[in-house]
Amino acid sequence: MNWLLPLLLTLHIMLAVAIIWLVLMQRGKGADMGAAFGSGASGSLFGASGSANFLSRSTAILATLFFMTSMGLAYIASNAPKKSGSIMQNAVQSTPVLPVKQEAATDSVVDAPSEEGGSKEREIPR
Repeated sequence: MNWLLPLLLTLHIMLAVAIIWLVLMQRGKGADMGAAFGSGASGSLFGASGSANFLSRSTAILATLFFMTSMGLAYIASNAPKKSGSIMQNAVQSTPVLPVKQEAATDSVVDAPSEEGGSKEREIPR
């Protein structure tokens, strides 16, 4: 059953590209007026209206197959095995940051130089 999803997805994408190609190959509705005045469309491979019928039918068949593959992909996605629990259980956990170990619980403050020439350091409790 694991091979069905990639196969159906590949077929779905190929059908989408084929539909886009067929739609771009078709002439617009205003192009039929030019054929009436001898634009040369009547001398095509399928005749004056044969190409329109062939391309329209091909597009309809490919569109039907596209919708069928869409339904198949939706069915496969809805019957996928459910994972129990929260979404956050599957999240990647980073390594915890260790807290910086402090040497002393007090801050040292240096006073202005004393008369003896040195500076005194005193502790301020937190």
